[in-house]
Amino acid sequence: MKKLSKSTKNSLINYGMVIALYVVIMIIQLCGGLSNSMKGFLVPVCIYVIMAVSLNLVVGILGELSLGHAGFMCIGAYSGAIFSKLTEDTITVAPIRFTIAIIIGAVFAALFGALIGIPVLRLKGDYLAIVTLAFGEIIKNLVNVINFGVDSNGLHFSLKSAMDMGLAEDGKIIIKGAQGISGTPQDSNFTVGIILVLITLFVVQNLVNSRDGRAIMAIRDNRIAAESVGINITKYKLMVFTISAALAGAAGVLYSHNFSTLTSAGDKFNYNASIMILVYVVLGGIGNIRGSVIAAVILYILPEKLRFLSDYRMLVYAVVLIVVMLFNWSPKAKEFKEMVSYKIKGMFAKKEETQA
Repeated sequence: MKKLSKSTKNSLINYGMVIALYVVIMIIQLCGGLSNSMKGFLVPVCIYVIMAVSLNLVVGILGELSLGHAGFMCIGAYSGAIFSKLTEDTITVAPIRFTIAIIIGAVFAALFGALIGIPVLRLKGDYLAIVTLAFGEIIKNLVNVINFGVDSNGLHFSLKSAMDMGLAEDGKIIIKGAQGISGTPQDSNFTVGIILVLITLFVVQNLVNSRDGRAIMAIRDNRIAAESVGINITKYKLMVFTISAALAGAAGVLYSHNFSTLTSAGDKFNYNASIMILVYVVLGGIGNIRGSVIAAVILYILPEKLRFLSDYRMLVYAVVLIVVMLFNWSPKAKEFKEMVSYKIKGMFAKKEETQA
């Protein structure tokens, strides 16, 4: 029997971990042991797992710092919600409409990722971080002033107000400036979220373990050496940026269909959201896909569960972040984890020899 490679084992463990979590939560829910507050966390957790894994593709695998990831989520959220609102009366089968909305959100986000990536990815380091940060803020503020509607005469846009669109009596407002989009079909659920998480893991892990993935990591490790052996740096950077943006766009569609109202106000699509997702990536381990999944789940739920501490909630959260950071990146902690891992592997090896 052919032995599985280490990368295949890691991929299967990640899939198994997500599926096991889904099964456990569904069993708890069927038994009535899941509170309403926890039910409300299920879809958002899936959203931020997708965001963390997709950003890790840029930060951990490519080695570039992006601070505008929430901007791609915003593009996906709005494009998917617009499609669902426009086709709500014509495509009455919700799963089909929602599936198409996810594809459209991913495609639009990927398109913007490619358009931004062509000029931006020639930059690196702090310059790339600043430009992507600006991109995210531009997208957030742009959707904040757009008024968009449809009537029998076609589509109408205005950057002033909904009244200036000149809609006919049969017209319908889709985006109303800062008030955003209201009445989006609430098609998101935990099952769809888990499916999208598994698709994200499949795409990212297969890319990382492929020939293209090795070329991307070569660029991360030594750009000059990679270029000297004929690796097309711009091509691979653009590929990673586009795929990462598409996955973030799909997460955005999941987000927009989880609430009846979608606005760009607050911290959902601004630089704070991008930095929060980056925190998940860093604390989970840069380049560690499994770590991103675990960090996103724990660190998203933790602040909400600490609300009973009132004013001390964020203080405790900050202490937890510091402890996790020290445990992940301290040399002594790394030695300890390697020692534990070595002993566990030794135990399994001895067990296999005994059975043989």
